[in-house]
Amino acid sequence: MEYSSESRIGRYVTLIMVSLLIVTMAGCATSKISTLESMPPHLTVATQTHLDLLQLPRTKGKIVAAVYGFRDQTGQYKPSSENQLSTAVTQGATSMLVKALNDSGWFMPVEREGLQNLLTERKIIRALKPQNNEAPLPPLLSAGILIEGGIIAYDSNVKTGGTGARYLGIGVNRQYRVDQVTVNLRAVDVRTGRILNSISTTKTIYSYQLSTNVFRFTSFKNLLELDAGYTSNEPAQLCVQDSIEAAVIHLIAEGIQDNSWGLFSADDLASPVLKKYINEAQQQKING
Repeated sequence: MEYSSESRIGRYVTLIMVSLLIVTMAGCATSKISTLESMPPHLTVATQTHLDLLQLPRTKGKIVAAVYGFRDQTGQYKPSSENQLSTAVTQGATSMLVKALNDSGWFMPVEREGLQNLLTERKIIRALKPQNNEAPLPPLLSAGILIEGGIIAYDSNVKTGGTGARYLGIGVNRQYRVDQVTVNLRAVDVRTGRILNSISTTKTIYSYQLSTNVFRFTSFKNLLELDAGYTSNEPAQLCVQDSIEAAVIHLIAEGIQDNSWGLFSADDLASPVLKKYINEAQQQKING
């Protein structure tokens, strides 16, 4: 069977267009990967919750707080096809909590997680003191309150769904998944052991996927198949950090209302940031 010159030209034009499309897609993918690989280290982007933490009104006096540990209590592992056990949430929540307490300006965190390392260094200094003729070491600060709690829940696939359509071999598909992480934070009076305040905060984690594909015959025996897609996963550790910072703000706001600690000025009770979190807590109580 012989093809006419017009048919051959049409096939050549189709082949050229498909080749150009494939080269373009490959170039875009290579450029995107190259951009991602060449990104330099940078500071973590501040969320709105972190900005609220920095804008809290001043305290009457900083509270010395100790954090011995803020652990993952969920026991959840990431799903993996390679039988690799990897935790679903960060194991560095203690560092996040200490930073949030310090950034708030209301607490003076003291080192307790690495207390043994600190004591070892102090012993070394004392051992060398006769040689250096240094002044005696000052005593360690004792904490007024303990900050306890942990990551108490991680729920996968709280919501899942998607949409899709296909027409003449050309299709678009969109899928999403929602996970959820919950942290609990409580302040304990060191002198009495009484729990002053206890707060639980929940943050959703969104995952989104968009894909397009083309599947059609350009001629009797020639099949054209193209695929492109994009996936966005909200970092779980940033969601944990967001939940911890929100819990710290709520802990401060609730302590102010219970007179566990006080504001530098009574007029600061009208602070927009403080009112925002107080109103949120009151609304939560109303909704039950």
